[in-house]
This record gives sequence, structure tokens and C-alpha cells, in this order.
Amino acid sequence: MIYVTSDLHGCPLEEFQQLLDRAGFSEDDFLFILGDVIDRGKNSAELLLWLTEQSNMQLILGNHEALLLTCAFLFEEVTEESLEKLTAVQVNLLENYICNGGAPTLIGLKKLLKQDSELVYGILDYLRDAPLYECIAVNNKDFILVHAGLGNFHPAKNLSDYDADELLCVRPSLSTHYYNDAMVVFGHTPTEYYGKEYQGKALKTASWICIDTGAANGNLPMILRLDDLAEFY
Repeated sequence: MIYVTSDLHGCPLEEFQQLLDRAGFSEDDFLFILGDVIDRGKNSAELLLWLTEQSNMQLILGNHEALLLTCAFLFEEVTEESLEKLTAVQVNLLENYICNGGAPTLIGLKKLLKQDSELVYGILDYLRDAPLYECIAVNNKDFILVHAGLGNFHPAKNLSDYDADELLCVRPSLSTHYYNDAMVVFGHTPTEYYGKEYQGKALKTASWICIDTGAANGNLPMILRLDDLAEFY
């Protein structure tokens, strides 16, 4: 079975593992996480470290992981002296990341750095290797998995021609229509933004499914099984 989830935003690991159990997820199944595992939630570093240890899970890069990577310079050697030497560009990157909820992740990674620096370097390498999208077929149905949708969409445009911002930062409208022969699955935009009636639930249109149920705002994430489009909360 193939499962997808998105925008965990540092939710408690135990709660997410319980959600996996409710979905019937096993070592024979595979899970795609459509970005934004980290930030805002205090369990961000723990969740990310756990993910790097799972052989049957794949992270697709989210905008929050991309923001963390812009601040990777912090982990070269985090000292008061090194912080004083930050360039203006680096300071702006750091401020932007913190404004977007990155503080809990930085605090958690700093603790890990003290325990075992190789763990943090391994996490950063894992994020650098994460793809921006995946195309898969499940039961003869085609799916495009991406963090935020497809910005400046055109049906003849190759997926490899989309730049990072078009895949990480776009917010489709309810009227947005993608492909007729493939379903686009994404997160990034909490479904409650489309209307209160969608709060905490997946939102499906004719050509896309949004599965961000608002963990960044205190809700719990959900899991979608692609084999039969069953939803688990």
C-alpha cells in the first residue's frame, strides 16, 4: 500500500505513530511525506531524525525544509563568535527562517549537535537529497506528489521545468485545474483556508487533493492511502 501525508510541523512523534497504526501502515507499505515535517512544533528535530531512520518513507522537500537549508551555515560551528561573524545576508536568512516558525527546529538541532554532530550533518544531507516531486502510479492511476502544487501551470510544461518556488510556495485556488489524467496531491495550504467546512479534513477536486489539515495551527495531520483514497485521521 502507498500512503501520503504532509505538513506534520513538529507534531508529537508518538501521536503520528498512532496515526500510522490507525491507517494500518506496516513495514511492507510505503509513505511519502509531502514536506514541512519541521517548524512551529517543538518536536521538529525529533520527528526529522526519526524520519531519516525509516527505510520505507520518503520526504518530498517542503518550503520549511528549504528554509532550514538556507541556514545550514549555523551548524558548521555554532558559537557566540561565529554568530557575531554572520554576514548581513545570513542574518536576513536566519531572521526570515525564525519568522516562519524555525526556532523550535533550530533549538532541537542545536541539542542534537551537542550530542552527536554527525546526526545533524546526516539530517542536512538527507534534506539536500530530498526531491521536489515524485510521479507514481498506484492501481493504474497516476499521481503527482508535490509540496504545494504547480505554480504557473500548463499541461504541456514538463515537471522538471518548474522552479522550486513554483513547487514549494504556490497556493492553488478551488478553481485551479491540473491534469485530466493524473491527480496532483499536495499540502502547504491548510484546507481550512478554502472554507471552514474543510477544516481538519482533506479537500479533493477533480484534479487535485490537498492533505494539509492544519497541524501548524494545532490540528492533527491526516494520512491518505492512494490505493483506494481512504482517509485516516
